[in-house]
Amino acid sequence: MGHYGDFQNAIYLAGTQGIVPKLPVDFATLEARAKDAMPPAVRDYVMGGCGDEFTQDENARGFHRYGMVPRMLVDGTTRDLSIELFGRRLPSPIFMSPIGVAGIATPDGHGDLAAAKASALTGVPLMASTLSNDPLEAVYEATADTPAWFQLYTPRDPELAASLVARAEAAGYEAIVVTLDTWVTGWRPRDLNAGNFPQLKGAVLQNYFSDPVFQQRLGCAPADNPAAAIGLWVQSFGKVLTWSDLPWLRSLTKLPIVLKGICHPDDARRAVDAGIDAIFCSNHGGRQANGGIAAIDMLADVVAASGGVPVLFDSGIRSGSDVVKALALGAHAVGIGRPWLYGLALDGAEGAAHVLRCILAEADLLMAVNGCPTIEAVRAEGVRRL
Repeated sequence: MGHYGDFQNAIYLAGTQGIVPKLPVDFATLEARAKDAMPPAVRDYVMGGCGDEFTQDENARGFHRYGMVPRMLVDGTTRDLSIELFGRRLPSPIFMSPIGVAGIATPDGHGDLAAAKASALTGVPLMASTLSNDPLEAVYEATADTPAWFQLYTPRDPELAASLVARAEAAGYEAIVVTLDTWVTGWRPRDLNAGNFPQLKGAVLQNYFSDPVFQQRLGCAPADNPAAAIGLWVQSFGKVLTWSDLPWLRSLTKLPIVLKGICHPDDARRAVDAGIDAIFCSNHGGRQANGGIAAIDMLADVVAASGGVPVLFDSGIRSGSDVVKALALGAHAVGIGRPWLYGLALDGAEGAAHVLRCILAEADLLMAVNGCPTIEAVRAEGVRRL
């Protein structure tokens, strides 16, 4: 059976025929290419962060504070990167983190479907965003047999929230991921300087516009009165969730519930005590708060406080080595964000799939060279703070 690292062999063999990769294999070149390819409004929304973007940049820099010590004379010819999560055996520990403007990152306006197809091409689960240019049912269908999870921006209207969750469960999504830190939008200068908020122009709102509760509240088809539909979305978005809301959220679904945005160990303990199925340690990639602490620096404490409940992680992942370091610090699964979006913007589903394959190949080869043929071995060896 092959390994993810075999992807580099395919690249080198193609090179003997004068064929080079269509997209870069490193993040820096990928980001530079994507910056030139995306329309300014999409570029600034995707690449921008909160405030002076210190936290966003620190998320990525933070991984350079951790180093792995290689172990020799270990047989790494066979590696296993698979994990168990939500009752599934997944072939790798990475997933596609939700990005709310994926839908407008491709010229045809169906970037969400392209992201789902990239998931199907690679076997990497998609965490589909509530903010989508295609209904969640169509996005799930495009993932084929690859598991998918639905990220929920909880509406203020409880019946609309229940409808979105019920639709996700009926469609086949296998977990509900509740984002906690986006009931209000953080201060994002790149978008503010351009007066750019895509949702106010009707972008990525199809999950709302296609929802029967939303349509009932609107009193007409959204296409018949787009301005009123956008206005209703503004009124609906952003329920302030508190601990007292967890029983209500639990009542909406039998699916596993994940809380996204947990960065403090006390919050992790309280969530576990409340019966939450998984913790998602994330600071939204530095887009929501500019507090200065890299997400990776908070991960180990959250893992320790979670007492064996799975901890998902994202924010600042740029490479396969970042993935392995997050696993070494205890992450059960690691989310890829901006990198796959850049690939999507450059070459649709194939571009996003290329980026995911590159990240997996680098992670696999790093584990091989470091004498850690399994994720359990990676965690046993851990990392050192530099």
